[in-house]
Amino acid sequence: MRKIYNELTKEQKENGIIFSSCLSTARFEHSDDTIHELKGTESDFEIQRARLLDDSFFNASPFKFNIIRK
Repeated sequence: MRKIYNELTKEQKENGIIFSSCLSTARFEHSDDTIHELKGTESDFEIQRARLLDDSFFNASPFKFNIIRK
């Protein structure tokens, strides 16, 4: 699993998102991929962020990329 770091999209910034993670089979998100987004106001932000960064569970899955936006 490779991590790819990108900037947040304009829409994510407008919605107050400060971190997102997406597991994908390609280097870019597809319309059917699930994107997990976090706002800075969430009480357990650091715990959720750490869980989204730890993609080791998916090493044997068809997902090859963890696309992280911050």
